[in-house]
Amino acid sequence: MNAPATARWGDRYAAVVVAVSTGGIQALRRLLSALPGDFPLPIMVVLHTATSDGYGLCEVLQTHSTLPVTIAEIGDTPGPGVYLAPPGYHLLIERDHRFSLSIDDKVCFVRPSADVLFESAADAWTDRLIGIVLTGANDDGARGLRQLRLRGGHAIVQALDDAEMPSMPEAALRLAGADELVPLAAIAPRLVELASST
Repeated sequence: MNAPATARWGDRYAAVVVAVSTGGIQALRRLLSALPGDFPLPIMVVLHTATSDGYGLCEVLQTHSTLPVTIAEIGDTPGPGVYLAPPGYHLLIERDHRFSLSIDDKVCFVRPSADVLFESAADAWTDRLIGIVLTGANDDGARGLRQLRLRGGHAIVQALDDAEMPSMPEAALRLAGADELVPLAAIAPRLVELASST
């Protein structure tokens, strides 16, 4: 009798949060195009952009992703796929892992703010959360990444010499440190490894 097949995906991690700003659309295209269509973890993204057309942005990213790319909607529980914070709203994760939205004051001069997402997600998933800070021109995400690491989550920061705009990764390193400092091209393979761990 044959032994049962080993499951490809593990259960060590439950979710991924991503902070990205200047240079972000191109960075997300590269990241998402390298992830397999059966990647099991929800990926929640705060992208600072001047556009108010979140659905148009989803369409742009969807052409480079085999994972579904949608706008996060209040009350939904994230499953496998990519969820963008809606323009003009902070995206939060409640303790029951459902999305909520807020129009509270801007944080780091932006709304949505990665700090808000990272901190609420760290409270919800504690050490089962992966946080990623990519290219960007401000320091959003640094405080959230610090909270994520304090709760036992895994922090990945884009290598400074690889980022179109290194201010965001640099601020994250300065305030929170990182478990891994890697070029963009290495992040998707690393996420697959982490999602396979038990």
